Amino acid sequence: MDGTFEKRKKIIYEFICDDFYIPMKLKEMASLLQVSKEQRGELKEVLDSLVDEGKIYVSKKGKYCKGESQTLTGVYQANPRGFGFVAVEGREEDIFIDEDDTGGAFHGDTVEVALTRDGSHRRDGRRGDSHRHRQEGRVVRILERGTTTLVGLYEKSKKKSYGFVVPDNRRFLEDVFIPEGKDGGAVDGHKVVVELTSYGGSGRKPEGRIVEILGHVNDPGVDIMSIVKGSDLPCEFPEKVLNQAGRVPDHISEADMAGRKDIRDWQMVTIDGEDAKDLDDAVSLTKEGDRYVLGVHIADVANYVQEGSALDREALKRGTSVYLADRVIPMLPHRLSNGICSLNAGEDRLALSCIMTIDERGEVTDHEIAETVIRVDHRMSYTGVSRILGGEDPEEMKKYEDVVPMLTRMAQLSGILRERRHRRGSIDFDFPEAKLILDERGKPVEIRPYERNVATRLIEDFMLLANETVAEEYFWREVPFLYRTHEAPDEDKIKTLATFINNFGYTMHVGEKVRPMEIQKLMGKIEGTPQEALISRLALRSMKQAKYTPENTGHFGLAAKYYTHFTSPIRRYPDLQIHRIIKDDLRRRLNEKKAEHYEKILPEVARQASQTERRAEGAERETVKLKKAEYMSQHIGQEFEGVVSSITKWGMYVELPNTVEGLVHVASMSDDHYEYYEDRYEMIGSHTGRAYKLGQRLRVRVTGADRLQRTIDFEIVKEGESRDGEEEDRREADCQQ
Repeated sequence: MDGTFEKRKKIIYEFICDDFYIPMKLKEMASLLQVSKEQRGELKEVLDSLVDEGKIYVSKKGKYCKGESQTLTGVYQANPRGFGFVAVEGREEDIFIDEDDTGGAFHGDTVEVALTRDGSHRRDGRRGDSHRHRQEGRVVRILERGTTTLVGLYEKSKKKSYGFVVPDNRRFLEDVFIPEGKDGGAVDGHKVVVELTSYGGSGRKPEGRIVEILGHVNDPGVDIMSIVKGSDLPCEFPEKVLNQAGRVPDHISEADMAGRKDIRDWQMVTIDGEDAKDLDDAVSLTKEGDRYVLGVHIADVANYVQEGSALDREALKRGTSVYLADRVIPMLPHRLSNGICSLNAGEDRLALSCIMTIDERGEVTDHEIAETVIRVDHRMSYTGVSRILGGEDPEEMKKYEDVVPMLTRMAQLSGILRERRHRRGSIDFDFPEAKLILDERGKPVEIRPYERNVATRLIEDFMLLANETVAEEYFWREVPFLYRTHEAPDEDKIKTLATFINNFGYTMHVGEKVRPMEIQKLMGKIEGTPQEALISRLALRSMKQAKYTPENTGHFGLAAKYYTHFTSPIRRYPDLQIHRIIKDDLRRRLNEKKAEHYEKILPEVARQASQTERRAEGAERETVKLKKAEYMSQHIGQEFEGVVSSITKWGMYVELPNTVEGLVHVASMSDDHYEYYEDRYEMIGSHTGRAYKLGQRLRVRVTGADRLQRTIDFEIVKEGESRDGEEEDRREADCQQ
């Protein structure tokens, strides 16, 4: 250890940076470098200095590891099993953080992370899937706490005056300690909101004080409100916003109609779900020779929500309406969304219309985008229109006989448009959503798949076409705009999918660029086969998430070069935003100054809209999981047929026909020791060789359902051991025959 201190540091740092270096403790390093016991203090000083500079770090096991001098900033995403990931803007892959390297970060914290290794040497079973090529890192600094409040269940100590809050969100791994006098009057079993006063660390639990009591865990509606509060969804509108909404007129005036295209004499209808109240799109259709003239008429919300107003700021903050099992949290106050902005039948309404001329191949040969005045003839439902088009309801056909010919033409055009999208390679993943039927106390009494029918597809086809037409128009105008974009999947993921489907005799051409047509062809080949569920799920998992961007990069899933969201300004902020741009353009107000203004604000609008969309999706998903767990808790011990929908190291998820999904934990598979083979998506018994595969049909028994954790547990029903009464009755009948 001769030479100056800096020289020693350089030598030791180069040693640790060597590709062959394996993290080791001080004693191991001293032995390898032949440092005497007397000089170990000097070695420790050198190592401490390198640690202080952030060039190296000490693991919890006392081993010295290389730490990159370059650090990155991102948001920490915790996993219930202890480890986590840091999402860094602009980086394709998240950074894996081992549970020893979280640095006390909570889920949602903005952190500084030092890259430690590329992850190629390790395959960690705790992660449940392969991250062998994922960059790994260590949280070195918490820059900003992402969570200041948590929602959970209060548990009061039986003998002491303190208590704990067990967080609903399993990403928060520790209970929150509530000191004496900080319980806000909560009692054991209350669902509460707790404000964190300390984030814990060094063996201490986080601490907090209860700031809101939502109600007892078993009170009606408290379960959903816990999700609302836990997702940080805004509930009540500020008084200023409500006052502004209250000043909006409940009818349109002659002045409102000035300069607009008056098409109140056009035959048009709205087609929505039976319980919809915010009707933001109407459709009209005529046929001139062999050409269709389709009108998609969208509520002119921008006429009532001025940019920068209290209404507008609140709408941007919310980003989207949120549709939960027992309630809707609207983006705009009801006075607008269910009143003047809703295209109610028989009422004059202001609209922004996209009127398209379409040939027999489904190509738009001409179009007009205009500010209009409309009057809807009928408010119709998906179910009613479907029954009319199927000739199933003479009474309904008689009631709406004036529009039946138009509906018939609409069905014809819908088929043409769907075929056109199919020809260009649009992918249609038709996984059923859950339809929850609740009683007056919010208890689920039925869960079934939400059925798409001819009417839902018809409206979907017309809205897709309007969105594409508007997007293409404003792309070529070269003005600032918001697009709905969907990137092509990673080439590696598609190659993995292509390799996997070869096992079933299917092929997929994977060239330099992944094309949606190839995935669509695959979906066609597997339709109706035993492998359909398996391969469809894997194909969907290879896709990226759609998002909002100011740049137009196309929509991979729809195989569309141009796509935007134009058709739902009552419930989505991006639609409202582009309506303003379109109206400025139509009124010749989109000058250089206005264009610069939009250029400046659109990146933040896109980011906020994408973020609030994810937040809403998360809350909606958690609500559905909660109600499914509550529903299945009434069916403990009963047996059902299901399909293996996912396989992990810890077990198999099985989905029932009613869309309920539960876990068959590997610990309950007691007939053998099962290993998970992720490259084949199989669980195989070591001794029996029994294999369970993705997409395989199974009979399962419900063994548990936890409303708080929102989980459902199944066990496999072995052949010959069914205890289900229905199965016994069937067998008895078989015997009698």
